[in-house]
Amino acid sequence: MPKAVRFDEYGGIDVLRLEDVPLAEPGAGEVLVRVKAAGINPGEAKIREGVLHDRWPAAFPSGQGSDLAGIVVDAGDGVEQFAVGDEVLGFTDLRASHAKYVVAKAAELAPRPAGVPWEVAGSLYVAGTTAYAAVRAVELKPGDRVAVSGAAGGVGSIAVQLAKRAGAEVIGIASPANHAWLASHGVTPIAYGSGLADRLRKTADGIDAFIDTYGEGYVKLALDLGVSAARIDTIIDFQAVEEHGVKAEGSASAADIEVVAELASLVADGALEVPIAAVFPLNEIHAAFTQLERGHTRGKIVLAP
Repeated sequence: MPKAVRFDEYGGIDVLRLEDVPLAEPGAGEVLVRVKAAGINPGEAKIREGVLHDRWPAAFPSGQGSDLAGIVVDAGDGVEQFAVGDEVLGFTDLRASHAKYVVAKAAELAPRPAGVPWEVAGSLYVAGTTAYAAVRAVELKPGDRVAVSGAAGGVGSIAVQLAKRAGAEVIGIASPANHAWLASHGVTPIAYGSGLADRLRKTADGIDAFIDTYGEGYVKLALDLGVSAARIDTIIDFQAVEEHGVKAEGSASAADIEVVAELASLVADGALEVPIAAVFPLNEIHAAFTQLERGHTRGKIVLAP
């Protein structure tokens, strides 16, 4: 029987287990995919911990995972866009992609371009659509100056590149270990930590927009720097959204397969890089989330079932 990640209660990494599950059959409009890669995301850790219960409650036993890429092995009635053997990427909204096989709606998948590695294809949905929505939310124009917190993380590393493509001058807030990578992508790197506000003021003569991928006070920092609430987007600080009226577009990763397909095309053309920090087999799910929750990761951590 195929394996899948499950958990029966909220808690730490130790509640995750790998268990045998029946091989599902796709229904109408669905396909069965043999998963080649599936990204892991901070939001999945928060859901597992119960931190987001009021917003996204878990039903036990729960699976996890949205991102996926793999090969179609079966198709249900009415599926015309894919056939057995097709290579696809996309997502499932059933928290089920951390598994050897997953049933997904055909409408939530796109063909995998040949130039997109499996590990990138399997980790593009959540980070990619979130970054896309966040950049769109702050309404960048050529010549705008935008700061991005967590600029080398899974979402941030894509957001800074999309902001550059929009013609903005981008300031990436990240650890010094990631400054060379940011600079190589045309981003002005700046270290986080004590004195950040002063460093931002010295680095840039005014900031027009701010994308927060990290939380922990960055929205307040942006406001203190004079950025309008209408041009601040956070993907994680929901309390700041309520208190200050900033935007939170991208926090739920709008299910838009057209965006995923567009980003995959950029990757295939060499116009977008999705850094891969590490790849783990499914039976090392604990190690994968240990690395994720340690933080300071450049790009994505991926499972290879």
